[in-house]
Amino acid sequence: MERINDKGALARFRVLDLSQVRAGPVCVRQLADFGADVIKVEPPDSADRQELYVGARDGPDMQNLHRNKRSMTLDLKSPRGKAVFLRLVESADVVVENFRPDVKERLGIDYPALSAVNPRIVLVSMSGFGQDGPYRRRPGFDQILQGMTGLMSATGFPGGEPTRAGAAVVDVTTGLFGALGALTALLEREASGKGQWVQTSLLHAGIALMDFQAARYLVDGEVPVRVGNDHPTSMPTSAYPTSDGYLNVGVGGDKQWRALCGAIGQPELAERPEFVAGKGRSANRVALNRILAEAFATRTMAEWMAALDEADVPCGPIYTMDQAFADPQVDHERIAAPVEHPRRGTIRLVDQPVRLQRTPARMVHPLEDKSASTKLVLSEAGFGPEEIEALVRDGVV
Repeated sequence: MERINDKGALARFRVLDLSQVRAGPVCVRQLADFGADVIKVEPPDSADRQELYVGARDGPDMQNLHRNKRSMTLDLKSPRGKAVFLRLVESADVVVENFRPDVKERLGIDYPALSAVNPRIVLVSMSGFGQDGPYRRRPGFDQILQGMTGLMSATGFPGGEPTRAGAAVVDVTTGLFGALGALTALLEREASGKGQWVQTSLLHAGIALMDFQAARYLVDGEVPVRVGNDHPTSMPTSAYPTSDGYLNVGVGGDKQWRALCGAIGQPELAERPEFVAGKGRSANRVALNRILAEAFATRTMAEWMAALDEADVPCGPIYTMDQAFADPQVDHERIAAPVEHPRRGTIRLVDQPVRLQRTPARMVHPLEDKSASTKLVLSEAGFGPEEIEALVRDGVV
C-alpha cells in the first residue's frame, strides 16, 4: 500500500513502530492519525508471538490501536534482520518501542546503535518502570501500575476494596506522553539537527495521572483515601439517585453551590454554617449527601438535568457504553468514525480527539493484513528485487 495520508500534518515523518500491546500503539496511533508514514514492524509467522497483540487481528482492540499503519514483517533476532532494520532507520525519523529495557540492547537496536546510522533519529522508549533502576527488567502491566501509583488506593468506596479504573488509563496515559515526547523531540530537531532518546514509563506516567492527588501528598502530606463517587476535596460533587437513575452533579465553588441550593428549592441550605464554605462541605459530606439524595430522589433524571442546566450547575447522566455513543452530542462530534475493513465491512473506531482546523487527522484505513507492505517498504529503502526475494525465501521478512 502506498503512503496512507500524504496531506496530514505529520506527513513528512516516517515512523518505525516496534511497539506491542497497548501503551506503545497508543503513542504511534497519535502520529499515524495525523499522517505520519507509520510502518508497523512485526515478527514473521515463523517467529510469531501472540503476546505482542491484544486480541484477534480483525478484532476491535487491534483495529482501534493500529489503524492508518502499514505492515511489514522482519525477524529482528537474526543478524540479517537487524541489518535490514538499521537500513530502514537511515531514512526514518522516529522509532517507537516498548520492550523491556534490556531487549533492545540484546537485539543491538538501542539508541547508540540507531543514532550511529542516523544521528537525526528520535527513539521513543516506553517501559513499565523506567530504563534503569532496580525494577528496570520487571514487566509492566496496566493494572499492576494502577496499584503501584496510588490510583487503586484512591478508587472505590470507603471501607471497600481498592478498585481499578474501568479502562487501561495508565497504558493510555503513557502512550500519550510518549507521543508528546516524540513531537517535542522532532520540534527541537528543527533547531539542533539532532535526534535524541525519549523515555517514559507506566510508573512515571501513572503517578503523573494522579495529578492533584499526588500533589496533595507531596505538598501537604495528605494521603488520599477512597471516597466512592465523591470528589476528594470539592463537594458536593458526586452521583445522586434520582427517581429513575443516577445523576452526576459537579459543584465547583460557592457560586455554583448557591445555585444548586436554589435549583433544588432549598436556598437556605447554602447558609447553614457547616456548608457555607468549601472545606465545611467536604468535611460534612455524609450529612450533605444525605440531604441531597433525599432531594434528588423526588424527580426524574431528565427533570433534574433541565433544572440544573437552567441554574448553570454541571450535571450529566451516567451512561453505559451504548448510551454514550447514542448521545446527540457524541454523534454531532463524530467521535465514532467509519472505516472500511476488507472482511468486516464498515466498522466504527474512536476518532482522534485532537482537532486541527487545516490539517485534521484522518481515518484512512484499518490495520493492514500482516506483511502487506513488506516488499514495498524494502523497495522504498533501496533493496533490489533479488535482495527482497532472498530475504523472503530465507524467512528474514
